[in-house]
Amino acid sequence: MAMNTPGPGAGPGGRHPEGGRSQDPLRRPPDRFQQQDWWGTTTRRHDLPAPAHPGGPVLESAWAQRTSRRRAVLNVVLVIVAALVVAGVMLLISRSLGPPAFLLCGVLALVPLAICLQGLRWIDRWDPEPRGALLFAFLWGAGASVAVTLLLGTYVIDLLGAALATTSPEVIGAVLQAPVVEEFAKGLGVLILVHTRRSHFDGPVDGIVYAGTVAAGFAFTENILYFGAAVRESGDAGALVGVFILRGLFSPFAHVMFTSLLGFVLGFALSRGGGTARILSAFLLGLIPAIAGHMLWNGGTLVLFDDFFLFYLVVQVPLFIAAVVAVVLLRRSERRLTETRLGDYARAGWFTWAEVQMLATIPGRSQALAWAGSVGARQDMLGFIRTGSRIAYTRQRMLGGRRDADYAAVEVALLDRATLHRERILRLASASRR
Repeated sequence: MAMNTPGPGAGPGGRHPEGGRSQDPLRRPPDRFQQQDWWGTTTRRHDLPAPAHPGGPVLESAWAQRTSRRRAVLNVVLVIVAALVVAGVMLLISRSLGPPAFLLCGVLALVPLAICLQGLRWIDRWDPEPRGALLFAFLWGAGASVAVTLLLGTYVIDLLGAALATTSPEVIGAVLQAPVVEEFAKGLGVLILVHTRRSHFDGPVDGIVYAGTVAAGFAFTENILYFGAAVRESGDAGALVGVFILRGLFSPFAHVMFTSLLGFVLGFALSRGGGTARILSAFLLGLIPAIAGHMLWNGGTLVLFDDFFLFYLVVQVPLFIAAVVAVVLLRRSERRLTETRLGDYARAGWFTWAEVQMLATIPGRSQALAWAGSVGARQDMLGFIRTGSRIAYTRQRMLGGRRDADYAAVEVALLDRATLHRERILRLASASRR
């Protein structure tokens, strides 16, 4: 690991003199990403230099800050309320299906849920979101969004039926009502997270992760209902297996893809800063592609195609591939953002360029964790990596003009935390060689 081998001309902690600039230009990451990607324009609008490194030891009390008590209590209350709503919804479904059928359908619904959560975990790998926020997102999707859908669904169908008297009820329900009501209900959960977890809502990828988790929860409960309907209406295992294959294996990411479009728009808007008006405008704008994608998915075999497998190959598979490609590009953009923003701090003396390269690449992180594990410093290395990501995104919020928190104070606290992690890593590494 490069941190404990600073090389000639390095100052304390492996930092180089003259603002941390390396004597070897090959060690510096190029500035080729400075004005690219979704985050590039913020640099031109808000050119803020990184704080100069003060030198000397850093006191641990400087970074031992906690989330405000009021915000922490609010987050806990939201999780509890969401969990109670899920319990109520599951109780109603259990009474409707009967305990044996409910248990069977619930177990089957865990399969597509696991597929979705594993995919979202891959997306969230670079800068993981707080588990409490993800838990609320899932609970909202599995409970509150289902309850909102059931409460509003009948009224919306009546309104659409009156306005479109000549349209088939099947089309009104599946192609019009369901996309509008369900995406609105799921989107409310994402909107709550925007206001309660804004300090962890950095951009489009975070929006996709939160919205996708809400959608995964909704799909879990909806799958139980669909599997239960197959059992109740047919009474044989063949129908249940068919529905499970179509919903659980062929299209487990359907709801995740729809609602992620809303999350993408909200995350992009937040990266540009702005207040409540901007957020609400982004919410309404993001509902449009989410609803449109849902309508296309539901209406494919009702309006466009007679054959499900033709629709699946011509529409659903290309849409899924396009979604995967978009996520891969966004993940690359996250890595470039991390490299560029941490480069600002390397110039100010907070990091070496070797550290920036380690923090900004998956192979570098993996090698650093493996090395740290060999000297008993894995947890501190993990903290160093995560803190580095938070530093990069905190600086990006400042450059983007966000004023929803005192990010200058957060920046200093995170830099001090990274310094302490580094000192403990080097101390443990030194002790292991004795």
